Amino acid sequence: MRVTRDIKYDSKKTNSMSSANQSIPVLVAGALGRMGSEVIKAINSSKDYQLVGAIDSQSEKEGQDVGSLLGLGPLNVFLSNDFEGTLCAASQSVPKDGLNNGAVLVDFTHPKVAYKHTRTSIAYGVHPVIGTTGITTDQLDDLSKFAEKASLGSAIIPNFSVGMVLLQQAAAAAARFYEFAELTEMHHNKKADAPSGTCIKTAELIEEQRSTFNKPLVNEDESIEGSRGGSRSSGLRLHSVRLPGLVAHQQVMFGSNGETYELAHNTIDRSAYMPGVLLVVKKIRSFNKLIYGLEKIL
Repeated sequence: MRVTRDIKYDSKKTNSMSSANQSIPVLVAGALGRMGSEVIKAINSSKDYQLVGAIDSQSEKEGQDVGSLLGLGPLNVFLSNDFEGTLCAASQSVPKDGLNNGAVLVDFTHPKVAYKHTRTSIAYGVHPVIGTTGITTDQLDDLSKFAEKASLGSAIIPNFSVGMVLLQQAAAAAARFYEFAELTEMHHNKKADAPSGTCIKTAELIEEQRSTFNKPLVNEDESIEGSRGGSRSSGLRLHSVRLPGLVAHQQVMFGSNGETYELAHNTIDRSAYMPGVLLVVKKIRSFNKLIYGLEKIL
């Protein structure tokens, strides 16, 4: 196991992390993925953060310098596929002692492990910042209770884009005036879950304003099952598109007599998420509970 090599940084920083000016120690899970690699680049370009761990399931690359793998030059942080071992090493090297100096985990991995990764991170006292979607409502409730019991700031963020937060707020405001609405989200064809966590979060915010939508006016008949998208208990319909060339896109369309009202957000490059990621990493250690959604941090 190489976890002892995964956590490498200046011991002087470790002993003085209570200083507000010291860099925040960050681990990245899914380090070689599309989002994880962007996070590492963003961390590496800022003096406010320090990469102390890199985790990825590509076992054939374990032990290699993650900076060299990503074309950044050596960072003296070596890739590990031992998730729990790396968390343990970070917890021991950067203990949470009430001074908000604990390490932060940024996780962009896979929906199948998102819940387990979040819970394990909390158990080790490492603040999780989870961008992986697919966590269920029941799992979210369990994690919220677990984080509160541990008094550990934790975050599950379906989307780190400030523009998306603005769209969601506008959609929630519009829902008070429209009884008919449908949502469409479009992503690259390597996204595992559908609909996206961002789309579900948008639907939840809309439903806080109105409990029922899209009262049926005719008996619909789908000649191809799923043509009308997925229907939530509120009546909101969600549609998912998966195609190469797309990054992340969402549209909310409201309809009324004689008009439609459309809101759209398009992510052209994953760098758009980085200001939101870094903001959450910076602020999460000041919380003592789980935060769901970027709007709770802004």
